[in-house]
Amino acid sequence: MSDRIISGSKALSEALHEEMERDESVFLIGEDITAHGGNFGQFGGLFERFGERVIDTPISETAIAGAGVGAALTGMRPVVDLYFADFLPVAMDEIVNQTAKTRYMSGGQAKLPLVIWVNDGGGVGAGAHHSQSLESWFVHTPGLKIVIPSEPSDVKGLMKAAIRDDDPVMFFQHKRLFAQTGPVPEKEYVIPLGRGEVKREGKDITILTYSRMTYVALEAAEGLAEEGVDAEIIDLRSLKPLDFELIAESVKKTNHVLVAHEACLTGGFGAEVAARIGEELFDYLDAPVSRIGAKDTPIPVSPVLEKFVLPQVDDIVTGAKRVLNL
Repeated sequence: MSDRIISGSKALSEALHEEMERDESVFLIGEDITAHGGNFGQFGGLFERFGERVIDTPISETAIAGAGVGAALTGMRPVVDLYFADFLPVAMDEIVNQTAKTRYMSGGQAKLPLVIWVNDGGGVGAGAHHSQSLESWFVHTPGLKIVIPSEPSDVKGLMKAAIRDDDPVMFFQHKRLFAQTGPVPEKEYVIPLGRGEVKREGKDITILTYSRMTYVALEAAEGLAEEGVDAEIIDLRSLKPLDFELIAESVKKTNHVLVAHEACLTGGFGAEVAARIGEELFDYLDAPVSRIGAKDTPIPVSPVLEKFVLPQVDDIVTGAKRVLNL
């Protein structure tokens, strides 16, 4: 890994610059991306370099997503910026009924190399309309691939892979990851979709997580270590396809599992992971799989209430001890 340290915003910008240089069919379309370089500066310099391949649109998620679908069907590779994940429901028909189904309904004759990029997650006081984590909605939709990076190097490597993929990819980037910094290689690299990563090795319990919760889990692991618990942290990175082989390898070693995500607990992706582990790895479990997620309520604006609703380090520590019967 390079010693070069850059932010999540810069990593995304670099990925787009490199892919647009590499392939003239790649273009960016969305709201407020030419004058301001994106709401977090993540598209900085793209308009100045690529001109008409960076397209500002009216405020219509339906139109933006629909334009992306049409462009992808005619041989282009659009990256569609739908701004906040909370706006995805406005374009639900285009995403769920067109984007996800077209390749299947054409018998594989039509490719749909489309990336739908959004920022998601809470913790910044943005309120109920700008703080949701909605990934499980789209994991439930056949035909879509879902990736959620946790650090700048993954932002760049996964975005490059998503752009080159011939299937539609939903790309969720947590708001707090834009300012997050980390080492990012300067050389060319791509992270294949469907590959998780062990962020911390351990032998007592497997904590499966992704996005910003990866950092929360790592902090919790340090606290658990002080109490003699050795936690293994796996960043899933890709929810669909899912690196279940990596999960199985860890579960067979630790025999205990906790799944943690920022999305609401009910119907969250943790339920799917827990069910699959229970079905396929039951003989390796010494205790039921447990889950940590946000409380089932809209995200408050108040910092105190928002912290209460979203999972914290202590929640993961408590959850791990419960699984281990400590």
